[in-house]
Amino acid sequence: MSGLRFLLTVAAVCAGGLHMQAQRLAAGVTPQHYALTITPDLQAATFTGTERIEITLARPMRSITLNAAELVFASVHAHLPGFPAELLPASVTINDKDEQATLTFERELPAGQVTLEIAYSGRINGKLRGFYLSRTKTRNYGVTQFESTDARRAFPCFDEPALKATFNVSLVLDPGDTAISNTPPVSDTPGPAAGKHTIAFAATPKMSTYLLAWVVGDFACSSGKSDGIPIHVCSTPDKADLTRFALDAAKWDLHFYNRYFGIRYPMAKLDLIAVPDFDSGAMENFGCIIFRESELLVDQKNGTLPARKDVITTVAHEIAHQWFGDLVTPAWWDNLWLNEGFATWMENKAAALQRPKWRFEEDAALDLDRAMENDASPGTRAIHARAETPAQIDSMFDEIAYDKAGAVIGMVEHWVGEEIFRRGVQQYLAAHLYGNATAENFWDTLTRVSGLPVDRVMRSFVEQPGVPLIEIRSDAAGAPLTQSRFRSDAQAARPEQWTIPVCFAGTSCRVLTPGAIGIDPPAGALYANASQKGYYRTNYSRDLLVKLVAGAETTLRPAERIGLLGDRWALMISGRAPVGEVLDLAFAMKSDQNPAVLESALERLAAIASSVATGDDRDRLQGVIRHQLGPAYTAMGGYSKHEPYDRAEIREALFEALGKAGDPAVLAEAGEIAGQLLSGQKPTDPNLADAAVALAAPHGDAAMYDRVLRVVERTSDPELRETAQRVLTRFESPALVARTLDYALSPNVRSQDSPTLLAFLITHPETQEQAWTFVRHHWDDVLRKAPPGSGARVIAATGSFCSVDQRHSVAEFFAAHPVEGAERTLRRSIAQIEECVRVRQLEQPLLHAWLDAAK
Repeated sequence: MSGLRFLLTVAAVCAGGLHMQAQRLAAGVTPQHYALTITPDLQAATFTGTERIEITLARPMRSITLNAAELVFASVHAHLPGFPAELLPASVTINDKDEQATLTFERELPAGQVTLEIAYSGRINGKLRGFYLSRTKTRNYGVTQFESTDARRAFPCFDEPALKATFNVSLVLDPGDTAISNTPPVSDTPGPAAGKHTIAFAATPKMSTYLLAWVVGDFACSSGKSDGIPIHVCSTPDKADLTRFALDAAKWDLHFYNRYFGIRYPMAKLDLIAVPDFDSGAMENFGCIIFRESELLVDQKNGTLPARKDVITTVAHEIAHQWFGDLVTPAWWDNLWLNEGFATWMENKAAALQRPKWRFEEDAALDLDRAMENDASPGTRAIHARAETPAQIDSMFDEIAYDKAGAVIGMVEHWVGEEIFRRGVQQYLAAHLYGNATAENFWDTLTRVSGLPVDRVMRSFVEQPGVPLIEIRSDAAGAPLTQSRFRSDAQAARPEQWTIPVCFAGTSCRVLTPGAIGIDPPAGALYANASQKGYYRTNYSRDLLVKLVAGAETTLRPAERIGLLGDRWALMISGRAPVGEVLDLAFAMKSDQNPAVLESALERLAAIASSVATGDDRDRLQGVIRHQLGPAYTAMGGYSKHEPYDRAEIREALFEALGKAGDPAVLAEAGEIAGQLLSGQKPTDPNLADAAVALAAPHGDAAMYDRVLRVVERTSDPELRETAQRVLTRFESPALVARTLDYALSPNVRSQDSPTLLAFLITHPETQEQAWTFVRHHWDDVLRKAPPGSGARVIAATGSFCSVDQRHSVAEFFAAHPVEGAERTLRRSIAQIEECVRVRQLEQPLLHAWLDAAK
C-alpha cells in the first residue's frame, strides 16, 4: 500500500497495548480455493454472497474457525469428497471481538479435502474498508480495500497472509453496472434474476486474501500494452482525459520490472483504477491496483511537476508490489516493512530511470532526512515489531515501515552494488514464487550472493530502533570514525550499536561494527556518506566541517548537500550545534542551482522563524531572509514561457519564501496573480500560481474564500481540488477559519480528506489554537466523519505545538479520549512539543546574538 506523503508524515501509529490478545487462526486448516459469487445492491448499500471454500484438514475436526466481520450467515454446509449427495450442516458462533466465526458440525470431519459452502449477507459500508460505498454526483460505486485484515468484511475467509489460495469471483450486477477484478472476465451472461447480468472472472494465481479486489460501477479507461500485457488506466467517466500520463508510466514500469526482476509479470492483464473515495494513496491488489484519484489522475500537459512526480512514484511503487509483496508475500504482518520498504526504495529508482531530468535522487535524499528526523524521536520503534491484532497490524503502516525500511534497503544496495543486489532479489523471488517468505530469507540470500555481511547490517537496523551517529575527526593517531545512537532529545548515549557500511564520496566503503574502537577512512576522503545513501547522521570535527562547507557547492553532489544541511539541523535540535551555524549554511545555499537543495535550505529558515524565533527576533530574522533572498530572486528574472523545470522551481521557491517573510513586493505580486487566477483570467506568471494563491490566502477576505471554495466544488481535476482545499486552510481570519472547520466535517468533504484538512489547520501556527479548540469540542463528530484510525492523524498534527500549556492540553485530552492503536503517535507528539519548547529555550538566546552580529 502506498500512502500520500503527508499522510505518512501525520499518520504514524504504533502497535497497540500488550494487553491485547493474539487473534490468529488456529493451525490445521489450509484453504486451497475460493469460488465467490457476490450480488451487490449499490442503492441499498447491501450485498449477498455465496462461496465455496476448498480446504485441507490436517486432522479430523468437528469445528473450524475462520475470519468474519459484520457479516450475517444464512447457511453453512460441508461437502465431503466421495459423498456427493451429503451436505453436513453447521451451526455458527460469532466472536465479534476477535472478528472470527466458528463453524461446528454435527459430526467430526475427516482429515483431508473438504469443501465449505456458505451463504451470507453484509452491508456495503461507508468506512473505506472491506466492501464499501464510494459516491459521485451521478451514482454510487462499490469498492474493496482488504489490506490488512478487511477481506473478512466481504466474505468469510482465512484472512492471514500465509494462508494463500486461488480465487474465482463472479459479480451479479444491475444492467448499468460493470466490474473490474484481479483477472480478466471470462463471461458476461444475463441473469440469474431478471434485470441482472453476471460477470465471471478467470481464476487467480495463488495469493493472500488481502490482495483480492473488485470495483463495481461505470468506468472509462485508457488502454495500452507492455511486453504483450494489456494495461488499462480507469476512472469515473468525467475524468477519462486525465488517465494518459499514468498509462505511459505503467507501460514503462512493467517493461522495466520484467527485466529487473527476471520474472515475467505473472497476471494476464494489469488494471489501475482511480476511485473517488480511498483512504490511502493506493493498494497493490494483484492485477487490479486501486488508487486515490489524486495519486493516479493528472493532466499530462498542464499538471504541475510535483503532481506528475507523485503519480510516477505511486504507480512505480504499486507495480513493484506485483512482484515484491504479491508474488512473494511476507509470512506475517511483522515483516510488512519488507514489502513497503522495498517498494518505497524502488519507486524512486524506477522513477529516476524513467525521468532522469526530474531529480528523484534528491527527492530520495529529502525522504531519507525526514525518515531520520522521525526515527530520532524518543517515541520511535524498531522496523520489526510485534503485530497480532487488527489494530496492531494497521499501526505498522507508518513512516518506519515505508521510509526507514526503504532507506535501509537503499543503503545496502549502494554498498553491495546494483547488479549484485539485483541478482540477490531475483534469487529471493525465484525461491519463493507464489509463496511466503521472511525477512531472514531476504537478507540471507543477499549475504550469500554478495559475500558481504548483509545479514548483520540489516539485522542491526531492523531489530533496533533509532539512528546511528558517526563522529568524524581528523586524528593522526588513526581510528577517527566512531558510532553512538543519535537522539533528538539530547539524552545520554544509549547502548545500541550497529553494523554500518560507511561509504565515502569518491572513494570506497568501510564497515563499522559494534564495539569497534573506530575505523580509518580512505586516504583523501572527506564526506562520509557518498550519494547520501547511508542511514546515519554525521558529526564532523570543526576543521573538517569548515572544509566541507567551503567546498560544498563544487565537491558535494546535490543529495550530499541536502544531507550535510540535514545533519547540521539535527545536531542543532539535539543541542550539539548552534542555530547560527544552520542559518549560515542555509543562507550559503541561497543561490544553489538545484531546486531540491534550495528548498531544503529554505525549509530550515522557515522552521527557525516559526519554532525558534519569537517576538521582535522573528521580525528581525524575516528581515534578514528578505535581505538575503531578495537579490537571488531578482536575479532569476521574470516568467519565460519555456523556462526549464529547475529554473521554474527555484523561482517559485524563492518567491514563496520571500512572501512568507513579508516581502511587500512579492505579496503584492502574489495578490495580483491570485486575483487573475480566481477571476478566470490567465495569470501573468502561471508558474507562480499555486504559491501566489497560498501567499494571498492568509490575508484573503470572504469573497476570495468563496472563489476558492467554488474551485473545490466545481473542478473535476483531483490535483486542482486537493490544492484548493489546502488553500482553504491558509485563510487566517477567525470567521473564515471557523468556516473551514465546519466545512471539514460537512457532507461536502469526502471522509478521506476530513482529517487532512483538520491536521493542516492544527499545524499552521496562526490557526492552530482555534482549530485545536474546535477539534476538542467536536471530537465525536471528527471520529464519525473520518475513516477508522484517522484520529491518529489529528494526534500527529498536535506535534507542531510549542508550549508547555499546549503539551498539557494534548496529554489531558487524549488521556480522556484514547485512540486505539495511536499510543506511539501520542507519545511522539508530546515528545515533539517538549523538543520544540527545549530547542526554543536553548537556541533563542543564540539566535538573538546571531541577529545582533548580522546587523
